Amino acid sequence: MARLFGTDGVRGVAGTELTIELAMKLGQAGAYVLTKEKAHKPTILVGCDTRISGGMLANALVAGICSVGADAIHVGVLPTPAVAYLTRKHKVDAGVVISASHNPMEFNGIKFFNGEGYKLSDKLEDEIEELIHNHMAGVQLPTGSGIGRVEYRFDLQDEYIRFMRECVPVDLSGLRIVIDCAEGASYQTSVQTLRQLGADLIPLHVDPDGTNINANCGSTHMAELQARVVYEKADVGLAFDGDADRLLAVDENGAIVDGDKLLAICGSHMKRKGTLKKDTIVVTVMSNLGFFTMCEREGLHAEKTKVGDRYVLENMIENGYNIGGEQSGHIIFLDDNTTGDGLLSALHLLEVMVETGEPLSKLAQIMEIYPQALVNAKVPNHKKEHFMEYTEIAHAIQELEQKFNGEGRVLIRPSGTEPLVRVMIEGKDQAQIEREAHALAELITNTML
Repeated sequence: MARLFGTDGVRGVAGTELTIELAMKLGQAGAYVLTKEKAHKPTILVGCDTRISGGMLANALVAGICSVGADAIHVGVLPTPAVAYLTRKHKVDAGVVISASHNPMEFNGIKFFNGEGYKLSDKLEDEIEELIHNHMAGVQLPTGSGIGRVEYRFDLQDEYIRFMRECVPVDLSGLRIVIDCAEGASYQTSVQTLRQLGADLIPLHVDPDGTNINANCGSTHMAELQARVVYEKADVGLAFDGDADRLLAVDENGAIVDGDKLLAICGSHMKRKGTLKKDTIVVTVMSNLGFFTMCEREGLHAEKTKVGDRYVLENMIENGYNIGGEQSGHIIFLDDNTTGDGLLSALHLLEVMVETGEPLSKLAQIMEIYPQALVNAKVPNHKKEHFMEYTEIAHAIQELEQKFNGEGRVLIRPSGTEPLVRVMIEGKDQAQIEREAHALAELITNTML
């Protein structure tokens, strides 16, 4: 049986794959596993993004939580990093976010945080999964006064805004900023925070209706933001995804500044200020070759992990590093928060711009991006982990690597959240790597279907 948890919680089409029954079971099993050692009556905080299915799944999840004797605090629509922070601040036993991040509206997901605001280890997720598969065997469900209560707290966003301002108390007066909130969870918190810090703000996509999240907007669709930054003669554009745990930026000329460049800009600035621990930035194997070249030149160490911000975080905690992230814009500033935080990343970037007085286009020149092609191969979900077991695919990858002869690289990995195998090729010639990536993706699809 395929693993229930992917790289970022449990995801699927709401109503068919991620059903109310599964949400309830996740609430039951998650609450039990995360609180079974507690001597007190445990409390779990639950938030969601703006998807229409969020209310349905939240109610099912909360029902599951209460059925095993834990209390639930429903905080409504909040960014994922806000839930992580509030879980920690209010000293509750766990936090849950109902969101499918950057995925289309029909998808949703459920991800857990422990009491310290960190995503769960594989071991804990496996324990939750096993309980679900075994139909909660051995768990005694309480009755009467032992059943959990539900509390609704839709007033906590101000605490997160205050926390953001305290983390990066930068004066944004004089900066003209366009932000795209993706009709998602940041539509209030990001706008209010940046305005309170003095920015001349032009907000886009801040009218969520439950069905428009990520629809041709946000960090997965940057064209409108790019054009608007140029039109408004803005200093910078900021794009969040549906649950606001990632950030991509646009410079004053309309050029995209991705996660690699943001890490390079912020990490090198921290080094100059003496705040970068062990002169190290943690990234995944998907980071661009240009990032590693930049690190060598700037005297920085790049620590590589497998794909997924949870693995970046694990490495940071284990080795005492304080910044890491992904090309996609998940950036973790561990001195401030326990997970990727789009707004926090934006504030740190703006702080560099204010402190250096440099436009973003100049700051972004710190690294050159090598041409990169990323193509998704559609495959059956239950087969995606086994692509290297197919001789034709393994042979094609080997041949391609030999062809590049050290002047490029081939990276193939299964998606953690979708029925896809991702084909990424880097090299010097964009046209060539595009051809090779499409050909390889087609081979993978045809071989595995």
